[in-house]
Amino acid sequence: MNTQSYYEDLRQLARTVRAENGLSSPRVLMSDLLRIYAKNGIVVDEWPHRFRNLRGAFINDELGPTVMVAKGLPQDPKVFTMAHELKHFFRDRDLDISYCDQSNLNKTIEVGAEIFAAELLFPDADFVAHLRRMGVRTNQCLPKTLIQLKRQTRTTLSYAGLAIKAERLGFAPSHSLTTIKTWRRFEALYR
Repeated sequence: MNTQSYYEDLRQLARTVRAENGLSSPRVLMSDLLRIYAKNGIVVDEWPHRFRNLRGAFINDELGPTVMVAKGLPQDPKVFTMAHELKHFFRDRDLDISYCDQSNLNKTIEVGAEIFAAELLFPDADFVAHLRRMGVRTNQCLPKTLIQLKRQTRTTLSYAGLAIKAERLGFAPSHSLTTIKTWRRFEALYR
């Protein structure tokens, strides 16, 4: 299977998980993920300390599947990390352990987990439908647009995740949104 087919398979898996668990909006909460985890026998263990780049890890050993997540993460990054680790449960159990830090994101498996998480939290089809209802056309998506979208949908997908989707789906030129590091500043501008 080539990389693009692998990524599309993960998007489809995310849509299936959404359907099987009654997720029908772009607002996926920690309680939704904890319900999915409990249904699948996955234990969640919060680390008491944050590690510099480590957000989460998936471990599958003789004690069963466990997801470790950094305690104290804000809601959106924590939900994304939990969704990311869910991909490892569904597709990477044979690896025994998968740690997810910023230095690890160039691997196909980790990029795939990011794609799965983004689709689980806010499916591409829903994203496109929302932007079209807002009147956004090809290459017209601005920071203000994503701020309005996040407010309207109350999605737990981060601005960075929304920016990646907007560019990948052709609503914004490449690198026009993904280079923004200060989304909170833009948020304040568009109150």
